[in-house]
Amino acid sequence: MLIAALQMEPVSGDIDANLEKIERAVKSAALMGARLLVAPELALTGYALGQRFATLAEPAEGPMVGRIRGLSRDNGVAIAVGFPERAGDHVYNSAVLALPDGGIHIYRKCHLYGPKERAAFRASSAPPAVYDFDGLKLGMLICYDVEFPEMVRGLALAGAQLVLVPTALPAGPSARQVSRLIVPSRAMENQLFIAYADLCGTENGASYEGRSVIAAPDGEYLARAGREEALLLARINPAGYAVTEAETPYLADRQPEVYRQMKQ
Repeated sequence: MLIAALQMEPVSGDIDANLEKIERAVKSAALMGARLLVAPELALTGYALGQRFATLAEPAEGPMVGRIRGLSRDNGVAIAVGFPERAGDHVYNSAVLALPDGGIHIYRKCHLYGPKERAAFRASSAPPAVYDFDGLKLGMLICYDVEFPEMVRGLALAGAQLVLVPTALPAGPSARQVSRLIVPSRAMENQLFIAYADLCGTENGASYEGRSVIAAPDGEYLARAGREEALLLARINPAGYAVTEAETPYLADRQPEVYRQMKQ
């Protein structure tokens, strides 16, 4: 399967403008034959909005997700993108995976990053799930989640072959190591693909790292962005990495009983 990862500079608080950027990327990806596109964390609204999320947040059945569903259906491309989700009295940092047949899956971020996120959102305690799309098993995480080894390992054990990670990584000396080192390591140690789509540019005084990446099960980059807006494409073929799995069968060689004893 050919997939795409969109790196974009958000238009802060302007849902229409952000949807236009995503729509252009979806149409371009479809023309090139991609079947799936992942866009950044909170890409529909912008990320650096603080308490404004309380008024911008919408339920999964709301207009924002409805427009993404329409884009997916009209272009034949599955779309994963971040949005602020209202559920009753709570607001979650969520991602929707919209499918061309009209179906959707929602993932809510478990690991909130820093005091601003914790002030704006409720952390989820629900584990990520694995979904089937075009014969490929997909999982979703959001940004900081991928930096916790248990999150990717849990998806791998559940059968995921590709993990989609909408991201809003702040710029900084240590931040740039996330896509350079951590994401490829997570891909290799779990023998799956990871599509890590970051914001870029600036927003309300915040600067984003960019450097989005699609990593393969052998830890190599299939595609990598710089600091500017970009549309990455890569072909996902799990069968092509059978040799990698045979050389280092991490999942098969695990010793769960040893780990359980270490916790004690």
